[in-house]
Amino acid sequence: MSDNRFKIVFDGALLPGVDITTAKLNLAALYKSEVAAVERLFTGKTVTLKQDLSHADAQTYLQALTKTGIHARIESEPSIELNLADAHEHPPVNSPPVFTDPASPYAPPRSPVGESLPAYAALKLFSIEGRIGRLRYLAWTMALTLVTLAVGSVLAIFAFAIISADSTAGLILGGLVAFILFIALAVVSVQFSVQRLHDIGWSGWLWLLNLVPFVGSFFPLVIMVVPGTNIANRYGAPPPPNSTAVKVLSSLWVVFIALILIGALAGGITAIQNEYENAAQTSYDSSSVITEDVEVEPAAVAEPAPYSADDEAEEAPAPVDSAKE
Repeated sequence: MSDNRFKIVFDGALLPGVDITTAKLNLAALYKSEVAAVERLFTGKTVTLKQDLSHADAQTYLQALTKTGIHARIESEPSIELNLADAHEHPPVNSPPVFTDPASPYAPPRSPVGESLPAYAALKLFSIEGRIGRLRYLAWTMALTLVTLAVGSVLAIFAFAIISADSTAGLILGGLVAFILFIALAVVSVQFSVQRLHDIGWSGWLWLLNLVPFVGSFFPLVIMVVPGTNIANRYGAPPPPNSTAVKVLSSLWVVFIALILIGALAGGITAIQNEYENAAQTSYDSSSVITEDVEVEPAAVAEPAPYSADDEAEEAPAPVDSAKE
């Protein structure tokens, strides 16, 4: 053979930061096979995954295998000539199988396997480990919201009963129970968010961004919108398919948001109407004049002033001259 030929071998080593379960799931997804079919590749023995390759083809296959998380390598094949004796030799019983398929470079291994791994990860409701998809995250948060509303209603009734009884000890006990329930519901909500972040492939510590001003106002929307990975990542296998209950609970968010919008719109219209009526009443009151009856006293009749001596002299009749008469 004039050109050098190469093969790709694998001895079970993994890339840093990749666990064996993730590598098995990714390798099975690459080969489009079941996880159980690649179990024999992780026995620790050197296995030839592909042989009789050119250097360029070997580099292409190695890049695809590296993305799965395994540490495969390229080795050169010695140039040998086969004879009839070599053709009749049988490989040792315990030798690792050679997985080749001239039709496809990514053909799945055909060797028998022992222990099989599940295709989907088990759900862990109250845990920060595992993964949940977008619909399941919405469904679980809706269930938590309904539980919160129910518990809050019961606590409100209990609080009114305690207040009517005017019991100081009862008020302290009710406040303590309410605080404990609030902490429990908050912890469960954080667990749901962390599992959703794991499904995206992000660290659960990113949940702390919810506490950052401005960022925390839209980060929950990012958690609900960004899709998760369809294959295994460093946090485990993908979650199982969504059930009917998950789809129904997640769809309740549409009804819940619609009710909130309708209530807010009705409240806004009522507030605007009340404000308009108050303004109209105020304008009417300011434009009307309130008059009171005012009693007008009649003008006093002026009494005649007493006559003085001069006035009496002027008004006295002139004396009559008797001689003239």
